[in-house]
Amino acid sequence: MTHSPMRVAALIRTLALALCAVLAGPAPVAAQMQGIVLNAATREPVPGAWVTIDGAAQRAAADGRFASDSLAPMIDARAPGYLRARAQVSGDAPVTVMLTPFRPKAVYLSVYGILNPTLRDAAVNLRDTNGINALVIDVKGDRGITPYPSAARVATGATTRLPAHPAPMRNFAALVADLHRDGFYLIARIVVFKDDPLADAHPEWAVRDEHGNIWRDREQLRWIDPFERDAWAHNLDVAEEAARLGFDEIQFDYVRFPDAPGLRFAQPNTRANRTAAITGFLAAARERLTQYNVFVSADIFGYVCWNLDDTAIGQQIEQLGAPLDYISPMLYPSGFTWGLPGCTKPTADPGQIVRRSLAEAQKRTGLPGVRFRPWLQAFRDYAFDHRDFDADEIRAQVDAADAEHTNGWMLWNPRNRYDPEQLPR
Repeated sequence: MTHSPMRVAALIRTLALALCAVLAGPAPVAAQMQGIVLNAATREPVPGAWVTIDGAAQRAAADGRFASDSLAPMIDARAPGYLRARAQVSGDAPVTVMLTPFRPKAVYLSVYGILNPTLRDAAVNLRDTNGINALVIDVKGDRGITPYPSAARVATGATTRLPAHPAPMRNFAALVADLHRDGFYLIARIVVFKDDPLADAHPEWAVRDEHGNIWRDREQLRWIDPFERDAWAHNLDVAEEAARLGFDEIQFDYVRFPDAPGLRFAQPNTRANRTAAITGFLAAARERLTQYNVFVSADIFGYVCWNLDDTAIGQQIEQLGAPLDYISPMLYPSGFTWGLPGCTKPTADPGQIVRRSLAEAQKRTGLPGVRFRPWLQAFRDYAFDHRDFDADEIRAQVDAADAEHTNGWMLWNPRNRYDPEQLPR
């Protein structure tokens, strides 16, 4: 059988196209889901928002858009300066996730404070008198105690409790839900490496002194070696409990090496090793908590904003932006023992300490003000003139934080007592 030249040429073209298709591989499949993250107040895109779909996180583009091959029924999103949000997927229609702008104005409640009805109710009432809209609540406090029965603590044997502390609340999740209904943004504070009960249960994880004995700080409390990965895992178990309880943000405190000389750790005590341990833990926390769409933050020493090294504790401010949504420097004027250039008595000008430290932190990191939420002093000075920090001192600090466009602020009082007459309105 013979074919015309035109039919032969057409057959060759068909075979060539088929060969190209084989070599090129399968055609790309269109994303199953597309969407956009918008500012609920302005309807403008939120660039770079975190979008979590089926437990995996991605960043929205500069125009707020995202795409995924997932068939998940819900989309979670968050971005600094906003409340986290969830949107339902409806068929093939593009998904719009609305993020509501929000600036926390918070006070702190210890384990004792959240479990004490008088202290807790007084803090809640500040919403109406002073516009407080957020609470920082100890989920694992300075002495390793939790306000609820923690399965993670039981599993690792760190269950020591102080006689003066009330019993843990069995239905703590219900309290969290009630506080949310009252309009509060809830931050779970987790003290990480200062953990006396955990060191008691696992002395092999404890920080040692130069003689090889377990070291204790000025409060006679033991610390955990930040190089111990098993201790990382335990603290992430506690963080995951807090996320499941319904907290909006997980805040890690004492996420550092102890500031004492001559201590022994599992690895050489070098700056590179210290910073790798701290940023490594925070990166592991972000990964573990991805599925919950919670914000991740950490507290740092105030002088970390200024020191060019890691302050010998593993906190190098330039390295903290990547694993964290928010950086929270403790800008208590009483903590600036050596002052600042041109400011030798910080308590006399508390606003200057806050303003200049935040400006320096932004300059050092290249991050905008919204990535910072400072701790401010609401307790009596202990380092200089022993003045009470009342309305004028607190207002000066708040105004300074606001001027630097931070993501709000947090007031620290270890006794959990906040006088409405002395707080901003």
